[in-house]
Amino acid sequence: METAQQYDAIVIGSGQGGKPLSMALAQAGMHTALIERKYVGGTCVNEGCTPTKTMVASGRVAYLARRGADYGVRTGAITIDMEKVRQRKRDIVVNFRNSSQSRIEKTKNLDLIFGDASFVGPKTIIVRSKVNQRSLSAARIFINAGTQASMPKLDGLDSVSALDNASLMELGEVPDHLVILGGGYIGLEFGQLFRRFGSRVTILQGAGQLLTGEDPDVADEITKILREDGVEIVLNARATRVDQEGGNIRLNVQTHDGTIVVAGSHLLVATGRVPNSDTLNLAAAGVQTDARGFIQVNDRLETTARDTYALGDIKGGPAFTHISYDDFRIIRANLLEHKSASTKDRFVPYTLFTDPQLGRVGLTEKEARAQGRSIRIAKIPMTSVARALEVDETRGFMKAVVDADSNQILGAAVLGIEGGEVMSVLETAMMGKLPYTALRDATYAHPTLAESLNNLFMAMDSA
Repeated sequence: METAQQYDAIVIGSGQGGKPLSMALAQAGMHTALIERKYVGGTCVNEGCTPTKTMVASGRVAYLARRGADYGVRTGAITIDMEKVRQRKRDIVVNFRNSSQSRIEKTKNLDLIFGDASFVGPKTIIVRSKVNQRSLSAARIFINAGTQASMPKLDGLDSVSALDNASLMELGEVPDHLVILGGGYIGLEFGQLFRRFGSRVTILQGAGQLLTGEDPDVADEITKILREDGVEIVLNARATRVDQEGGNIRLNVQTHDGTIVVAGSHLLVATGRVPNSDTLNLAAAGVQTDARGFIQVNDRLETTARDTYALGDIKGGPAFTHISYDDFRIIRANLLEHKSASTKDRFVPYTLFTDPQLGRVGLTEKEARAQGRSIRIAKIPMTSVARALEVDETRGFMKAVVDADSNQILGAAVLGIEGGEVMSVLETAMMGKLPYTALRDATYAHPTLAESLNNLFMAMDSA
């Protein structure tokens, strides 16, 4: 074997944790190699947040254009230029990707290497590309290799043209009938989006509610909203077989009422994601994984191998860009700033970018009750929010879980216009350990969505 090129640090994967970490290590004077298999930026920039939210914006414009008459604005027939939507998405992705790559390439002490990485021993990897193979070794190695869409064990799935989140966004035409397997974040965002583009959409969810981690009232309200938009939702639906007949994909689906057949022009499989650990040969490095292939780490993001760390989606847990970035901050704090940062007790906020959005942080009501906490619930419909009424966006509700003894906010769900932004105000209060009364009595500008927090907590007091 060739002699390994020696580095101070190797980062595998240029996602939202790996890219800033590689730059921080290099700027601290460490000779660093950043290994990327395909594109700089990871899932978020290339297949996740950036392209999906770009397309969601196009879908919202179509939605508002069709609602023009509600605002006294007359519009003509609405048509979708899917190739233009796709090109707009591609242009923004390339801009984000290229600007990130440019910053990496301009960073002193940092080598960007394209290829597939795999371990050949502790702290030693081989990087294979189409043109060559090279061996690298480092005192510390950081794994940020991410995840990919998983395909369920479904009879006949290998014989049909199924789509995942990435290939769906590359369609040059609007599907006639999009059938979606899975009622999680990916399925719901794409379901509403393509309904707004004009597709007939059917979502098949195996569980008895959408978004199984949410409180039932939240899931029920989202289901109601999507059905209002014309999305067909079938709960307790388990696909048992799929085949292709002519121009249609046909699924046999077992429900409480018996077996039904659902036929559509396109099939999106949105049943979860699996880690990109299968090609890394982690065993050679002594890095242990769980039964699903996710890398096992402690609260300092250390793996079972000495001086080898994992960050981002590949370690399991919440698969969000901002969590991956916070993983980077934890490693930077501990290695470069000599602090003692940890993943323990950190907030995990997230936003579902349906319209209206669902912003979530902290405990759900279900989780708080399961812990035996004494709680109070603050809840108001968006029809009680002045700003929502003024812009005629009144679907959804706001809900907060409050500790009955300390008055601390334990969690919140904001299903409403700009729900993610309003949720962030509540998260900030939680970070500062403010009692709910501080928001109830705050002087917010009128008329803003943040002002609704006055109403939310006053409603709890008056209940």
